[in-house]
Amino acid sequence: MKIPAVALLALFGLGSHVCAAPRPNILFIIADDQSPFDLKIYNPDSALESPVLDQLAAEGVVLDGAYHMGSFSGAVCTPSRHMVMCGRTVWHLPNARGAVQNGLCPPGLEQHTMAAVFNRAGYETVRTCKKGNSYEGANRQFAIRNDATKRGGTAETGSAWHGEQILNYLEDRAKSASRKPFLIYFGFSHPHDPRNGTPELLAKYGAVNHTDRNAPPPGHAKQPRLPVNYLPAHPFHHGHPGLRDEVKVSGVWERRDERTIRNEIGREFACSENIDIQVGRVLAKLGEMGELDNTYIIYTADHGMAIGRHGLQGKQNLYEHTWRVPFIVKGPGLKAGSRARGNIYLLDVLATICDLAGVEAPASNEGLSFRPVLEGKKDVVRDVMYGVYCGGTKPGMRCVRKGDWKLIKYDVMDGAVRETQLFNLAANPHEFIAEHHDPAVARLTGRPAGKGRTDLAEDPGHAAKLAEMEALLLAEMRRLDDPYRLWNQPQGEANPPDAGKPAKGGKARKPRRPARRE
Repeated sequence: MKIPAVALLALFGLGSHVCAAPRPNILFIIADDQSPFDLKIYNPDSALESPVLDQLAAEGVVLDGAYHMGSFSGAVCTPSRHMVMCGRTVWHLPNARGAVQNGLCPPGLEQHTMAAVFNRAGYETVRTCKKGNSYEGANRQFAIRNDATKRGGTAETGSAWHGEQILNYLEDRAKSASRKPFLIYFGFSHPHDPRNGTPELLAKYGAVNHTDRNAPPPGHAKQPRLPVNYLPAHPFHHGHPGLRDEVKVSGVWERRDERTIRNEIGREFACSENIDIQVGRVLAKLGEMGELDNTYIIYTADHGMAIGRHGLQGKQNLYEHTWRVPFIVKGPGLKAGSRARGNIYLLDVLATICDLAGVEAPASNEGLSFRPVLEGKKDVVRDVMYGVYCGGTKPGMRCVRKGDWKLIKYDVMDGAVRETQLFNLAANPHEFIAEHHDPAVARLTGRPAGKGRTDLAEDPGHAAKLAEMEALLLAEMRRLDDPYRLWNQPQGEANPPDAGKPAKGGKARKPRRPARRE
């Protein structure tokens, strides 16, 4: 009788060593404030050159439906990065007001966050990122940590510094011949403002670090074009008076003119290309060490960004350019050049990297593993996506998406602004609204919005769809323990954590057009 080789190895106690594949490494890369539509893989018209990310996408999987769930703070990155670290939904975070006290978040959660979980699994855990607006309790769990906010235009003050921290670790690893797998959290401080790029990259995109708030920056032929959904102003107040991102960003301030926005996008692209360069350096080092093929590489951002889209500047909105994030994954067993919808949140990252590494996800995790999506076995992990922004006046903004349909609602400025938007994203992927059809706007962007591409909330022909999406939003708010209710939802259910306190922002402003009644 012929005995299989595996059985012979097992007979002599060798099978577990010979047959067991080495545990995979995890390289998690996260940019600060980057819209997916800055990248050519999502927007072929983008002027941003990112050859390393383009190659990563060509060799891996691109997700077209990756989102951050939202924020209860103007510092959107803070809840976003909490969700990455702990895998919990936005209202169940330790920094969500009242969540721990009300039993919506377990105490001591930091011991069940990303690095803590992988430490116990025998991984080397390494981190570099900006300081602040993050989850400090989780960050402290990394065995090797080099954090600093680096938004300057030199190697020491910019993104190259973050790259050096990872290269230094890899160099030490190569010398020590470590056999432990690693989890590297490779974070950048850019392209968050101030977008002080390196001189050569600023010149490449025709941009300057503008400092005169009383005048626009100089125009330059090399500056990127205005975004296709650019507006000189948003048609109604976003609901967060005095919001830093909308009025205080150096180089932009409250200006939304063509020269200011094109210059700022040029600055952003200079910073983003530098990130691409640093990622390339780290991947080259992994290749040199022979560790690249056994490493899952994830590239994403903590949230998107407007910079002129819809007349907005910051990250405190729920349009696709800001609610969505870029998401690329390359690694063992994943089909090169594949693409999927996904319908993932950043909070799903913890469950997924645990699944890929064969590590048990913590019981506190609420995210879903999207490994089946990465492996081409499913297109999505959920059908409905929910989003929130209420860092300004309450109850704030909410959105819900299912299939091609998306609803956004605004209940802000103490009830002075109550707006509803309904989009068919298959027909209107840029979420054009009435103002985009102004010929003056079309002349600036050079790309007319197109007939029928607009907000459909007031179209009687879509009343049934609007009602369906309204009901879906309420169901998601209930499911996720959203403590607020909008003006046309059951008020008796609301349990806002700031009940009895005056709304932020002081006196309400008058809306630019009458509130919609439904």
